[in-house]
This record gives sequence, C-alpha cells and structure tokens, in this order.
Amino acid sequence: MIKNYLLVAWRNLVRNKAFSAINILGLALGMTCSLLILLWVHDERSVDGFHANGKQLYQIYERSYFDGKVMADYPTQGLLAGELKRVIPDIQYTSSLEYCSTNTFEARNKINKLSGSFASADFFTMFSYPLLQGTPQTALNTLEGVAISHKMANLFFGSPSAAMGQTLRYENSQNFRVSAVFEDLPANSSMQFDFLRSWKAFEVENDSWIHNWGNSDAPTYIQLRKDADPAKVKAEIRDFIYRYKEKSPSYRVELDMTPFPEKYLHSAFKNGFIDGGRIEYVRLFSVVAAFILLIACINFMNLATARSTKRAKEVGVRKVVGAGRPTLLVQFMGEALLLTLFSIVLAIALSTLLLPAFNSLTGKQLSLPVRQPLFWLAMLGLLLMAGFVSGSYPAIFLSSLQPIRVLKGSLRFSGGATFFRKGLVVFQFTLSMMFLVGMIVIYRQMDYIQTKNLGYDRENLVYLPLEGDLAQKYPLFKMEADKSPGILAVSKIRQAPTELHNHTGDIRWMEKDPNQVVSFVSTDVGYDFVKTMKLELAEGRDFSRDFPTDSNGFIVNETALKRMGYQNGIGKTLWWGSHKGKIIGVLKDFHFASLHQAIEPLVIRLNEDRQWGTLLVRIDAGKDKEGLASLQKLCKELNPAFPFSYQFSDEEFNKLYRSEQLVSKLANYFAFLAIFISCLGLLGLAIFTAEQRTREIGIRKVLGANVTGIISLLSKDFLGLVLIAIVIASPLAWYIMHGWLQDYAYKTPLSWWIFAAAALSAIVIAFVTVSFQAIKAAMANPVKSLRAE
Repeated sequence: MIKNYLLVAWRNLVRNKAFSAINILGLALGMTCSLLILLWVHDERSVDGFHANGKQLYQIYERSYFDGKVMADYPTQGLLAGELKRVIPDIQYTSSLEYCSTNTFEARNKINKLSGSFASADFFTMFSYPLLQGTPQTALNTLEGVAISHKMANLFFGSPSAAMGQTLRYENSQNFRVSAVFEDLPANSSMQFDFLRSWKAFEVENDSWIHNWGNSDAPTYIQLRKDADPAKVKAEIRDFIYRYKEKSPSYRVELDMTPFPEKYLHSAFKNGFIDGGRIEYVRLFSVVAAFILLIACINFMNLATARSTKRAKEVGVRKVVGAGRPTLLVQFMGEALLLTLFSIVLAIALSTLLLPAFNSLTGKQLSLPVRQPLFWLAMLGLLLMAGFVSGSYPAIFLSSLQPIRVLKGSLRFSGGATFFRKGLVVFQFTLSMMFLVGMIVIYRQMDYIQTKNLGYDRENLVYLPLEGDLAQKYPLFKMEADKSPGILAVSKIRQAPTELHNHTGDIRWMEKDPNQVVSFVSTDVGYDFVKTMKLELAEGRDFSRDFPTDSNGFIVNETALKRMGYQNGIGKTLWWGSHKGKIIGVLKDFHFASLHQAIEPLVIRLNEDRQWGTLLVRIDAGKDKEGLASLQKLCKELNPAFPFSYQFSDEEFNKLYRSEQLVSKLANYFAFLAIFISCLGLLGLAIFTAEQRTREIGIRKVLGANVTGIISLLSKDFLGLVLIAIVIASPLAWYIMHGWLQDYAYKTPLSWWIFAAAALSAIVIAFVTVSFQAIKAAMANPVKSLRAE
C-alpha cells in the first residue's frame, strides 16, 4: 500500500511539473532562510558556553548613583579581583582582564602587530582555553612572562614547543619570555586575544592610579565554589569597595554580578541593571525564521488547494471504489511529506551554496553540522513539522469531498473554506508588509547615521597609534607632516574620538555644589585639535602655541557649559582635580559616541607631553594616496622599528553600528523573500479562483465582457485582501519599529509616508502577481470552458 501511495505521489509530481517546482521552490526558500538564521542563532547562543566552569563564572559590574541618575558599566577597580578572592570565602578564583590593545612584537627579524591584554594568575584556571605549553599556575605569574597563542607561536618560532622560553621584543622597549602557549581562541569566545601579560606587570606600569579605589578601568571575573550561593555572594559584594574608601552622600557605588556565559547576549543596561543586549536580535531573528517558514507553509497550502479541482474527481472515484477518509488522509499527507522532503534536500543544497556569502555578511564561521546526528534529527523534525503544517489542510479538505457531488460536477466550496484560504493570504501579506516597513525604517536610520552632521568632519581623517619613537619625536613628526604634500593638519588625543570613554567626577567650578558629583567625559589633546578635527567653536579658540597659559586652559562642549549653569564660559575657572585653569573655548556639541547615547558633558585639556595615545591627521580631500604616502615615509624615517598602520575615522565610526548594519541587510533579504513567497501563495489562490469561475468567465465573455473587465473582476478581491493586511500590519509595524528606534538618542522620524510606500509596494506587487493569472483566464477561449454545458 505504501508503495502504491509513493507511486501515485510521484506520478502527480511528474504530471504537474510546474506546480511541483513552484511548491518545492517556495518551501525550500523558506527552509533555507530559516536554516541559515537558526545556524546564526545557535552560534550566538553558544558563545562562551564551552567553559568547563561556566556555571560558577561571573563578571562583576559597577552601578553608580549620582547627579539624579543611575549608571552601570563593566569597568571595575584595579585591585578588586585580588581583594574579592582574599576576603570572600565563597569566591574560589578571580581575574582582572584589561581591555585589549594592539602592540608590536619582534623576534627573529619578524615584526608583527598583535592584539592582547593583561590578566591575573588565575585566568587559565578559570577559563577553558587549553594550554599547549606551560601550566595554568605558571602562565601569568611573572612580570616578564607572556602567554601567546598557537598562531603567534607559529608566526615567530614555527611551533608551540619551539616558542617556550624564547624572547619576544615588545614595543621595541622591553623583552618578554614566553611562559605558555595557548590554543587559538575559538570563534564562539567573546574574548579574543593573541597574547596575555601578567596582571602584576599591569599593576607596576599603572601604579599611579591602580591603588585609588575611586578609579575604574579593567573588568573583573570571579569563579564561585561549587557549593556557593550566588545570591549570598551578590549581597556580600554590593558594598564591598567601602571597605577601602569612604562613602559619599552624593555618589554611591554598588557592585553586582552577572553569569559570564550569559553576558555576551545580556550586556545592555537600563536604570543600572542588566536589560537586553544582543539577545534582542537573537529573539527577533528566531521569530523571523519561524514566520518565514510559516509563510512558506501557507504558500504550500494555497497552491495545493488551488489544484483541488483537478484532484476532486480522483478523490470521488477512490471513495466510490471503497477508499475511506483515513486512507485518503494518509495518501495526501504522504504527498505533502514527499514534497517537503524534496524541499529539505534543496534547502540543504542552497544553504551550503549560500553559507560563504552569509558568513561574510554576518562575520561568522558557520557550517552545516552534517556529521552530527542531532542535525539530522532536527531535519527529520523539520520534515515532519513542515509536512504536517503545510499538508494538513489540503489533506483534510480533499478527503472530506462528497463523491456524488464531485462526480456530478457540482463541486462548490463552503464559505468557511473560502474564508480560511483568504485568511491565510491576509496573514502572509500582513507579515510581508511588516517586513517592508521594517526594511524601510532600518534603512532610513542607517542612512541617518551615515549622513548626520556629527559636529566634525570624519571624512579624510586618519588615526595613527602614537607608539615607539613617535612618542618622543612627536613635535618633529608634526612639524614635518604639516609641510608634507596631501596633509592639512596634525594633532593628537588620548583615545580615538569614537573611543572617548574616560569619565571623571573630579571637575569643579566656582558655583558647583561641593556635595554634588557630576560626571564629565575627559581627554587630553595636542595643539591644533579643533583645526584637525574640523570642529566648530561656539565661542573662544583652540589651544595655541601663541598663548603659553594654554597649558592650564580648558575647552568644553556646550553640554558641559549648560551643566555648569553658564551661558558664556570664556574665562571661567575650572578645577580638574588639582589642575586649575580657565575655559578658553566652547565647542559646539559633537558626537564622540554612538548615536544610541545622548551627548555628554566633555572637558578637554592640553597635554603635549603624553607618551601614548592616537595621532590625528587631516588629509586633503582627494589626495588620500599622496597623504598616506607622506605619512608612511615619515613613520619609516622616525619610527623604523614599527610597521606603519592607520585607520580611517569613517571606518572606525561605522564599527559602532555593526549589529545595526547586519540587521539592515538581513531585513532587506527577509522582506524580499517574504514578498516573493507570499506572491507565490497569492498566485495559487488566483489560479484556484480562476478555475472555480471558469464557466462564469466564459459566459461573461460570450455576453460581451472585455479582457480589462475580466482582469478587474478577478483582481479586486485579491487587492481587497492586501488592503486588509495593510490595515492590520500598519499599527503592528509602527509599534515594533517605534520601540526599536527608542534605543537611539538621535533617530529618524517614523513618518506616515513610510507606511504609504510599503503599502503601495505591496499593492503593486500583488496586482502584478494576480494580473498574470487574470490575463491568462481572460484570454482563454470561452468555447472550451462552456463545452461541458
């Protein structure tokens, strides 16, 4: 019997090649999209999930109450990790981990820039990064030791074993001994580094601030004992830092902790507590995958139902010769499962072909886990689920037909059945309309970000690391660069303009309440900073060598001036800690952080003597190659031990929006795919309706109806369904996108024309789809349709 079912199913597929191809393609596209998204979702959820001690690992974060606000972030006190381990018995291991920086290493006449950091001695005991050479206990316990990656060992010494104990020249100023070699970090690790130095070395190099419990910088990680109660530890650490500093009535700090394996997805803060993060995109894409697959299954239903009139007599004959309804249900469900099986095979093939492009788009290293039994179990589950969902309604519908009515040719469909099919089309186009609106809104927000006036010109602005001999030779570098072809201006800054994260509560002015703490973003710069950045001054001037007193001067932005309560700031006295000076310039507000954040108060002071930071170079428009060539030549002359490296300001700015750019691109693809599959379903319903009204169309043509009238007759009902979908989708899309835009302090307006454009696009696409079948039906010979009468 099963063999017979399969034979009949195969014959139906072969006999209706076009129908079968459309059905398989629509379902395969939906499955391909869902499969790729679910691979991405699984990869996101697997990040940091490989650590053997994951259940006991936590990251500390700091919550601050001041100036009527509650803020939270991950930087903590430099001595916190060691003190937590010493004082709290339930904490077994701790580690600080300074933020990664790029540094230059040299060995055996090879010079390379690599990314790394400082970590405490417990680091490799806590985290599951396998050591190929060395031990977790000795990898980071000496000042001169450095643990390097497998890649770095191969790069300089040929192998991990050959690297052990060898000397690496660091920043052309210090020699380090390789104390351990660790396996290259997996792609699903949120931490990424090529080397680690001892935290003891960090304490020595930063002795001036690390012992001050009012300073925060490096993240802190802890590992609890297996029998420890996290809630108890959380309560113990809340006021921990007040063991080492006095409480302030205007500034209160609490420590809290979050499970480390969850931190990657749950890293955003709201009112000082963890609330959202990348998990929002994971949830969004999971829902999108489900909806795309559902749209494809609905498309399958509509196309299968469209063929029902051709299968009706077959059903009637089978019932007359004794076939029961259960038998027919099994037959039609089997056909649906066979079609679904072909769709899955095609979806796996398409996914394999599209994965390289998808990986390039998402920045992942995904692959189909075809060697894992769980993958094939998932495919079997998808086969059964999609086959059942897509084949259930056609199977139930066809098996319920009455043989007498069918064989008499009086087959008509109930209002309920018609309503159900139309409802499916409305549901499809509701989702498609929401995708279209989302695509337009996200594109506009990305365009807004790219074109918004940030307050400075990020085009033709280049960042260079202030490293090696450039630190001492900066005055010479600036003098020579200012005379070089293609270069307009040169300055320097403590961090790149998109990385101004240093905050201080130690800014005072004459009228300030001494009991109030106000947080300012702070940085040091060199001469010609305003000129090089092309910033606008609201009043005053830039730092200048013509004014010797500028070494004690300050430049602030408009937000800082308002926070101080001044309308005119020039000449006002400020104190930055013990540094006293006057405001010499007020900058018009400019964006030095993501547009997610409102502009913060900014205070800038002159510091030409700082030995590290970022060089800012303004290149003449249209002379990029000439300007870069001049910079490369100068760097080779003045800093020959370091390879020439640079970043363009606009590229660094775009890195702030990687997630949004990914969402924007995926939204475009999802919207196109949803519309395409929905149109296949609409085409199926148009075919079904045309077949149902074949005789009516024939009679109308005999009585004089023209082609335009027939097309209008068949199209208006479908366009009505699309209009209903638009009415339903518009408020839903507005609600979702309005919520998404709330994450931005600066955003594009949610204008009415966005919904009008999406609606018009949906109507035009639907009309073109329906018109294809309507024209075919209108052009048919009425004699053929009426011959049976």
